[in-house]
Amino acid sequence: MREPDGERTSVTQRAVESVKAMIAAGEVGPGERLPTERDLSARLGVSRSSMREAIRALTTLGVLEARHGAGVYVTALRPADLLETFSVLAEVSQGRTLLEVLQVRRMLEPAATALAAARADDAQLERVGALLERMDGQDGEPDTFCADTVSADLGFHQAIVESTGNATLAAINEGLSSRTFNARVWAGHREAGLTAKLREDHVLIHEALVARDPDAARAAATTHVMRVERWLGADLARQSP
Repeated sequence: MREPDGERTSVTQRAVESVKAMIAAGEVGPGERLPTERDLSARLGVSRSSMREAIRALTTLGVLEARHGAGVYVTALRPADLLETFSVLAEVSQGRTLLEVLQVRRMLEPAATALAAARADDAQLERVGALLERMDGQDGEPDTFCADTVSADLGFHQAIVESTGNATLAAINEGLSSRTFNARVWAGHREAGLTAKLREDHVLIHEALVARDPDAARAAATTHVMRVERWLGADLARQSP
């Protein structure tokens, strides 16, 4: 059985949905072996080539994994694995789409930071504090930054979200973060002599977390994301013809 290319795409998508339905129904669970390609092809009434493409697509999405010589297995279905392809969004987005990514962060980060203020344990707060210290400027100058500043900034926010205990939220937050964009933000604020403002935002967030004050944490995180969002909006306007 061989389908034309256009029809094969539709058939492959149906096969993808059928395998996902099997997993959702508990017919095959995390860590368990999927029926063979031949058996699935016969069961779903699709060609083996379409079934192969469906398995390849689900492998790319982190739902399945091929084990050499052992067959195809359902992964652990961890949020970080399933949302891994989502992480490309922030890295490749430009212009208006990048602004939309920040607007989504403005919806999620303040809520996550407030939740972290209520849930983070002492060890998690110490980790956040250590990352804050790494954001110090080169040679103590407030309007400089280096690669480690960018790394520490990303780690700071990710550590906060991870301290909520919500793995799905942490995976989404990581997907909305971009090292390239973060470096651009610090560079832009340095050129304007405003990196001290970014550091002040982080200090206020950390203080609210240590005080275990969800309302203050939410407000500080909102202020920070809005500052970056306004900067990007102005930067995009300057670049417009």
